[in-house]
Amino acid sequence: MGMITGPVMVAIMAIDPVLTLAQWFSPAYPVGAFAYSHGLEQAIADGDVTDTASLQAWIKAVLHHGAGRNDALFLAASYHGPDPAVIDAHLRAFASSKERLMEADLLGRAFAQITASLTGHDLSHLTYPVAVGRAAALVDLPIELTTAMFLQAFVSSLVSVGQRLIPIGQTDGQTIIAALAADCQQIARDTEGGDLSDLSSTAFLSDIAAMRHETLTSRVFRT
Repeated sequence: MGMITGPVMVAIMAIDPVLTLAQWFSPAYPVGAFAYSHGLEQAIADGDVTDTASLQAWIKAVLHHGAGRNDALFLAASYHGPDPAVIDAHLRAFASSKERLMEADLLGRAFAQITASLTGHDLSHLTYPVAVGRAAALVDLPIELTTAMFLQAFVSSLVSVGQRLIPIGQTDGQTIIAALAADCQQIARDTEGGDLSDLSSTAFLSDIAAMRHETLTSRVFRT
């Protein structure tokens, strides 16, 4: 029995957007998101995030005022734009620190490699949000749903950092993810046009934590 490849796989993926996106953003999809804390490890080490409430507040701030919303804009711009390389260059220039750029780049490489194997589309040399937006457009997935699930996966990754380092329990972690689901959906709606003139970042503590993490002496996560 032969392996499904190429256009046949593309057609299968386009049948049910929810199932396709659930696969892309599952912890089992080999992008290695578990290895990155987005600066949260430094914030926990500094005592800025110490419990369930402060973790939820930190993630909510990053979603609305930092990389969460901005990555959603880059994703949507890539989805709508004819040249993802231009969007990718913009994202790289907008990265607030060396580690933030590394995270976007390495996650993008991993996503591009596995997704190209499944769809036949070349997504190489694109950072993670840009690669996701381009892939979603190529296999005709809805932009709002793609962005909302991308953001929820981001939230889930940060929650897992808190569960490991604070630590908080599984129930508290899932409570945070559920509480921020509406935020993910709203940001997806607000950014679906991909207007990069709306880019901004006022999550200063998160940006500073990401910068300081570069010199953290003992660390579990890569960023």
